[in-house]
Amino acid sequence: MKIRSCVVLLCVTALLAEEEWLEINTPQGPVRGRKYPGKELFAFYNIPYATAPTGVHKFKAPLPPPNWTEPYDAVEMNFVCPQNEQILKEFMPEKVLMNENCLVANVFVPRTAEENLSVIVYIHGGAFLIGYGNRNKATQLMIKRDFIMVTFNYRLGVHGFLCLGTEDIPGNAGMKDQVAALRWVKKNIASFGGNPKDVTLAGSSSGAASIELLMLSKMAEGLFHRIIPESGGSLAAYVVQRDPLEIARYHAKKLNFHNTHSLFDLEEFYKKKSLQFLTSISHFNRTDSTFLFSPCVETEIGRGHEPFLSESPIKILEAGKYKKLPMLYGFTRMEGMLRIGYFDIWKHKMYQKFSDFLPADLKFYSEEERMEIARAIKNFYFRNRPVGDDNVLGYIDFFTDLMVAYPILRAVQLHVKAGHKQIYLYEYSYPSEDKVPHTNLRSTDHCAQSRAWLDNYDGKTEIYEDRNYQYIRKLVREIWHNFMKTGKPVPPGSPMPPWPPVGPDRSPHMVIGPGMDLRGKLLERITNFWDKIYQSHYRDAIRSPPLKFRSSSGYIQNKKF
Repeated sequence: MKIRSCVVLLCVTALLAEEEWLEINTPQGPVRGRKYPGKELFAFYNIPYATAPTGVHKFKAPLPPPNWTEPYDAVEMNFVCPQNEQILKEFMPEKVLMNENCLVANVFVPRTAEENLSVIVYIHGGAFLIGYGNRNKATQLMIKRDFIMVTFNYRLGVHGFLCLGTEDIPGNAGMKDQVAALRWVKKNIASFGGNPKDVTLAGSSSGAASIELLMLSKMAEGLFHRIIPESGGSLAAYVVQRDPLEIARYHAKKLNFHNTHSLFDLEEFYKKKSLQFLTSISHFNRTDSTFLFSPCVETEIGRGHEPFLSESPIKILEAGKYKKLPMLYGFTRMEGMLRIGYFDIWKHKMYQKFSDFLPADLKFYSEEERMEIARAIKNFYFRNRPVGDDNVLGYIDFFTDLMVAYPILRAVQLHVKAGHKQIYLYEYSYPSEDKVPHTNLRSTDHCAQSRAWLDNYDGKTEIYEDRNYQYIRKLVREIWHNFMKTGKPVPPGSPMPPWPPVGPDRSPHMVIGPGMDLRGKLLERITNFWDKIYQSHYRDAIRSPPLKFRSSSGYIQNKKF
């Protein structure tokens, strides 16, 4: 009797073990994932979707991923790409493992017999400086078990976006990683039960900007079919480098390298220094609404080089030469809360010299002209009063409009003029429990709509949330799910209020707050104000320097540029 009990116990244990694991054969080789705790889905972590070049080749485009014959145990370990450790710990204190070969994807597969499932690929934000894919999950949205979710890492900061226009440092390594991840999805997702012809991209902040750039890039064409950029867009000042060479020089000087007028020496400096050293300085607290390293307009190098971006986003939008995909596009009411941590320092700097806070994508022909525009902006947001605790809302509005709202609304108008007829515009306004400093108001933070449909970062379940927020999260998830499945946030037959696409006058838009309220033009007074400034003073991005000064032995070292 004892022997029979042991046999039964062994059989049950084997059955439970089988239910805990799911093995899938992919073009790379067999992959094993584990059941997600408490959910009817399986998680596959850290599958290599490409190989990051290392050493002196670390700034080049990604290489093909590895293959294997034995089952690859895709178990959780938070690999992150090299980035500034201090900033990472400040904003994302989870335990992580930094690794130069960091190009991995995470796949969440529902337990279902259905095949050809829709796919959503989420691109993480973090100002192109920090972050990692595994921080974002959507297990609550996946309760319906009708789609697969993919997240991934890409190279960041100087590692991903140093742009010299040379063969070894052409630029946009981080964006080419993103394209490689999407190509991996197209090739592999059917093995997990997904449909490579039904892929939606979603992402927040710089992840949202990445998504719009991917839609504008010929390199990524045909790899996805709908996009949900949240609180970020391609026309913000921080998204594309205005002058990649000048930025490369500036960062090198900050690291005590001063022979920056020699292209050869500058390139050798970056190639030979470690990533830990190169990322030891961050530019997160710049006052010109940039973080320095970001995507760039690439130089045509020659055969074998596939550029991610050959023209600036605004030129592509104005020409209308891109594949127009359905967009669910919007922002929150208080995006400027992303800069509230600097308020106590910056309010004094703004009082002393407000012109230091003009964005990097404006140009002026004289200091007098620059000061004149600075005075007009300061008057618009602060009525010429000193920036202080009593007008903190003006501070928040300034950064909301400058870094997120106006760039999105400007892009919307250009999209529509180019013939795009499937953009659904919204403003998310449901306030959190957090208070705006120096007021009694509750805030609607940067990317609050993303947190509404994604899982909580702190791991708490919704049982701890008030009923109103539970309702809002359910509403946002329904809207996002509708769009992912149909290309419309409110499909025909839905009990939700009708939501037509936006027109050339930037109307209508949906306010998502305690409920849904369709309204007309979004931030008309603000867009009119900034339109006038940008029409006269816009500074477009320029290419990295063309590849010149070569001999049979390489660069002519003493050539200046």
